[in-house]
Amino acid sequence: MATAAALLLPPLLLLWVPPPARGFSLPLQRPGDCGDARYFDISQLSCGSCGPNQKRSAGGERAAVVHVYACQDIGWFLIMVGPLLFVKNAQKIWCVRCEQTFISVSKSCDCSSPNLLTGGLCFGAGESLPPKGIATVRFGQVGVTLTSAWFLKNLQASASACWLYSNLTACQALGNMCVMNMNSLSSSSTDACSLFQYIYANTARLGIVHSIAFWRHNLPWLYYGDQPGLASQVLETNHLPTVFSFKGKSEDVKLQFIAASYDAAGNFLKWQSLEGGLLQLCPDTQTKLNAAYVFGTTYEQSCKISVSKILLDFSHPIFYDLFFEYNDDNGQRYLWAVPVLNLNLQYSEMYVNKGSSMNSWLLTRRFFLVDTLSGRENDLGKLPRIIRVASKITISIRLVSHTRKGTIYPPLITVAYTDVLVQDPDTQSVMVSFSVRYEMSQSEARIQTDITLGVLGGLAVLWSLLRTAGWKRRTGSSVIDLQTVLKFLLFYAGDLANVFFIITVGTGIYWLVFFKAQQFVSVLLPLPTQEKAFVTYIACAFSLKAVQFLQLLVSQLTVDIFFIDWERPKGRVLKAVEGEGDVKSAAAPVSIWRTYFIANEWNEIQTVRKINPLFQVLAVLFFLEVVGFSNLALMDSSSSLTRSSESYVAPWSRVLRFGVSAALWLAIAFLQIIFFAVFYERFVEDKLSQFVDLCCVSNISVFLLSHSCFGYYIHGRSVHGHADTNMEEMNMNLKREAENLCSQRGLLPNTDGQMFQISISRKMRLQYDRIHETLTRRRGPARFLDSSANSFEQSTRAYNTMNRFLASFIDHVHKEMDYIVKDKLLLERILGMEFMEPIEKSIFYNDEGHSFSEVLYYGNETTLLIFDILFFSIVDLASQSFVLAAILTYLQQEIFRFIRNTVGQKNLTSKTLVDERFLI
Repeated sequence: MATAAALLLPPLLLLWVPPPARGFSLPLQRPGDCGDARYFDISQLSCGSCGPNQKRSAGGERAAVVHVYACQDIGWFLIMVGPLLFVKNAQKIWCVRCEQTFISVSKSCDCSSPNLLTGGLCFGAGESLPPKGIATVRFGQVGVTLTSAWFLKNLQASASACWLYSNLTACQALGNMCVMNMNSLSSSSTDACSLFQYIYANTARLGIVHSIAFWRHNLPWLYYGDQPGLASQVLETNHLPTVFSFKGKSEDVKLQFIAASYDAAGNFLKWQSLEGGLLQLCPDTQTKLNAAYVFGTTYEQSCKISVSKILLDFSHPIFYDLFFEYNDDNGQRYLWAVPVLNLNLQYSEMYVNKGSSMNSWLLTRRFFLVDTLSGRENDLGKLPRIIRVASKITISIRLVSHTRKGTIYPPLITVAYTDVLVQDPDTQSVMVSFSVRYEMSQSEARIQTDITLGVLGGLAVLWSLLRTAGWKRRTGSSVIDLQTVLKFLLFYAGDLANVFFIITVGTGIYWLVFFKAQQFVSVLLPLPTQEKAFVTYIACAFSLKAVQFLQLLVSQLTVDIFFIDWERPKGRVLKAVEGEGDVKSAAAPVSIWRTYFIANEWNEIQTVRKINPLFQVLAVLFFLEVVGFSNLALMDSSSSLTRSSESYVAPWSRVLRFGVSAALWLAIAFLQIIFFAVFYERFVEDKLSQFVDLCCVSNISVFLLSHSCFGYYIHGRSVHGHADTNMEEMNMNLKREAENLCSQRGLLPNTDGQMFQISISRKMRLQYDRIHETLTRRRGPARFLDSSANSFEQSTRAYNTMNRFLASFIDHVHKEMDYIVKDKLLLERILGMEFMEPIEKSIFYNDEGHSFSEVLYYGNETTLLIFDILFFSIVDLASQSFVLAAILTYLQQEIFRFIRNTVGQKNLTSKTLVDERFLI
């Protein structure tokens, strides 16, 4: 016995050879196709010819010739073959034929010594029997090893009958017991799989079936071998000789799976299609169950099943050999064997199939859904102590790389079993799932993404360096210090966010268009595990864009701004001198209301955008949820926007969700911007142009500094000299201007240029700061009378000083702080920087647009829009809810708008001395 045990597990490397190039296919034959002269061989799944003195049995299998004898007993004719065993009860006697081994060994119904009786079979003492098998079953998940009543009764008998007589049913039964042992292989015990391996290794003379090296005559096909790299050869060397499409005939859009089913005793039951939920333990409608086999539809189903229902529905296990059914060029139906990856299989006490490396896998063939048989101890009629349930079944479909015709590799079915210790069946339950997933090699896509990221990331570095250089020029500093490095990192964060955004949007739209629009399948969606890099890119884009947005918000909330009032007093008035009792003549005061008016208008346009945020969010949500664009994000082949309530709803693809939502955001925003620029601003309202016009009518200019030595200037000096006038004179002035009866509004004579980008000298900035220090010592009165006279007068003097200084600067009064006006070079406009440094004189660059909007929301629409899209996408990817994403996106827009308005208003009052109470 020790010698035999040593031969139980011969090296499979010597026994099994790699499969031939033709793959693992065989013609489809059914028992009904065999006719009367042939029988259905359950070991080969094909028709075979009966031998001498044999004929086809009623069940379609091979059987010995039977002879009919008359047995004179109450007029019954009984079938008799050889010796008979008479069974008697109270009413009648009938004859039961002895088992064939009794007849062969003892020529009677008695298996007496020295013959061996086992499993209801009789074996001669001189026959070479296989090693003695052990009837224990190991349930590793619950830590129990028990002696199985089924194994105790049938293991040795099945192995001996298979070994001595090549009994097809016995060989199948032995194979089933190996499958119930999880196909585990070990050299330390003589279990069912060891006995199967022993017989397999010593019956090589019988040959192979259907040219498949792993399929031995008379034996079930259980293993694909254990050679290193063999699994990859099985799964990737050959592809199925059929093509698939998303639109076409039913055989082109459906996965045709068929299973050969056996009972535990080894009897062939029938061929069964997987449609109708054969492998799906969770109940559902036929339409939803069959959706699992629509090509391109990622299918997921899970539920909890009570142990009592499992025991009721699966009193006896059914074993399946799965095949993929297809037509050859001549229309003949063929089968391609589908390999099984059993995650519970152990090889030399190691779970070799749980790793991600395909080279370590040990592929098998046969599997079951529920085993309530092997866990029965002592008595097969009692409830099992332990049951084993296929808690997770996954069918994987892999697309051949670079295919244009929808060619796939052989499918793989992955099965994970759960051991359940039966204690209270009515309260116990098992979570089960069934899924079909599609995958393709993403290596090429990853390489292209990495190349794109590398190229664009490198360009982002160069662009950030240029922006940093421009920022250094605008701040008037030439020293590279820590602040410069931090500024570069902030610039690079924003530019790198744009790179990630471009890549993710491009990727999402690519999959959306090419996956949903294809007919013959050439691409498949990334798996959820393959989407991790994509989601990481979105998270990086959002994080970096948030940094850029916050930096933008801070910079806008700290700009230096001053309103230059060009209005001059009209005459003089008598004014009492406080404390002296004298009356003196003084210049007539200039009304402050025009300044308040301009400050209010500036305050209102701080958060004006080129799109309507509320409309944007509602429109995106409308198209996603009402029109049905969200259905395009489902992982199926349908490109329809509507789905019936009876149809199966596939899981969401995060790539497609981002692609659909981002595409809608960009499309709706683009249409809004076009409408805003072409129609609304031209025919309804252009807030920025109106603000410039109001400045000119109010006789007030706006002086802005976004950097230490760079900013913007809006020339609002009235061509009429006065703006503080009555309605009649105001209308007259406007009429004269419309009829060109006065000079033009431009800063330079005979020009209309009112907007400039200004690059001021260090001397000019120092003078501005000296005056500004006194201006900002007091932030404005909290109440009309709640301030000391000294501080109020000091602030007033500082305000007047700044007004006079800036007015005189514009009028070229200070020759040591003069400026010139010129146009920017084309390259300067493209790069957004200035090449000339304002050393002696400041430089005013003519601005044909509204570049001062850079310190407003209006001029940063791209940054705001990308931030909104990324915020919406991050919330959606986390919650899988477009509605929640829309609500939170609108809330964050309102929160940041409130912060921008509130803090911006305080900055405005601080820098211009406009009382906050007059900003409404």
